[in-house]
Amino acid sequence: MSTQRKIIHVDMDAFYASVEQRDNPQLRGRPVIVGGDPGGRGVVATCSYEARRFGIHSAMSCARAYRLCPQAIFVRPRFAAYREASMQIREIFHRYTDLVEPLSLDEAYLDVSENKPGIKSATWVAQEIRQSIRDVTKLTASAGVSYNKFLAKLASDMQKPDGLTVVTPEQAQQVIDSLPVRRFHGIGRVTEKRMNNLGILTGVDLKQRSRQELDRHFGKAGGYYYHIARGIDLRPVTPNRVRKSIGKETTLSEDVADIGQMLTILGDLAERVAALLQAKETSGQTITLKVKYADFQTVTRSYTRDEPISDAVEMLPLAEELLKKTAAGQRAVRLLGLTISHLTTDIPVVESLQMELPFEEGLAISRIAGQAASRIAAAED
Repeated sequence: MSTQRKIIHVDMDAFYASVEQRDNPQLRGRPVIVGGDPGGRGVVATCSYEARRFGIHSAMSCARAYRLCPQAIFVRPRFAAYREASMQIREIFHRYTDLVEPLSLDEAYLDVSENKPGIKSATWVAQEIRQSIRDVTKLTASAGVSYNKFLAKLASDMQKPDGLTVVTPEQAQQVIDSLPVRRFHGIGRVTEKRMNNLGILTGVDLKQRSRQELDRHFGKAGGYYYHIARGIDLRPVTPNRVRKSIGKETTLSEDVADIGQMLTILGDLAERVAALLQAKETSGQTITLKVKYADFQTVTRSYTRDEPISDAVEMLPLAEELLKKTAAGQRAVRLLGLTISHLTTDIPVVESLQMELPFEEGLAISRIAGQAASRIAAAED
């Protein structure tokens, strides 16, 4: 286990909502929800800490958020403002190191083992970065400092908002042992439930399981869980990440049970995905259909072939076959998505990874910066 690296994870505090409160003094101190119409099918992108006290969180339906906090102020997202603030923050990061791995508009890893100002303490670097962010953007950030990415991210969440936590090699095992597994980056709701059913509730429980047992229960992810339980994470901070897939999805304004209507929607999605593939001059060997039923249960179906898939004419028949392997039609559907993966060329992620969330009704979709899909939890939750 290497203890030489100095890794910082910076996570902005309630970023979108904080930008809204910064730019509109009337919102300060109020429960603010950035997202869609509470009377429609939108979801919460993020919310202020005042709103979180009512149990509201990101990805919750806006209708439910309204029921929890009728006095909340719902604000439509202003992505230009968020990107502008994000670029200012990114410039601050690069004053200290070029090893910056953005995960989203509001989150990044930095490797400051060798930093531009020559500051020996990563904690001092993190303090300077947080102060610079406050001075330049009038926003607050939380940061975690440790010797690997897993522990730095774990630490950044420990004293939110506006906190700084350091986990030294000497402290690491005690911290890991005491935390519930749901707090671990890479363990989502589904895996947490499976672990709990196996009697794995905390880090110390996870550490007591053998690599073979974890591999048996969790497949390829077993090795990752085995190592993080011991504070081991050798992943480098990678400035130029490669996009693993290209896709589009849409949340429907009304639940749909008609297969013909679903195919029309999938045809539209196929055209949009094909346009993205053409713009990136790439193709992919795997097509994945995502279906979310009216009760919010989500399923995916995938097909991989030897010849790359690149245009809508190829996608739609494959999507139709995958749709037959779901309960769509027998069950009403509220979301459909198409993704092409196993890309034939490396596509650098120039900007933050983004995901689609249903802020608008029908086929209109709003882009938001999402948490990076590197975490295993993202695929399962």
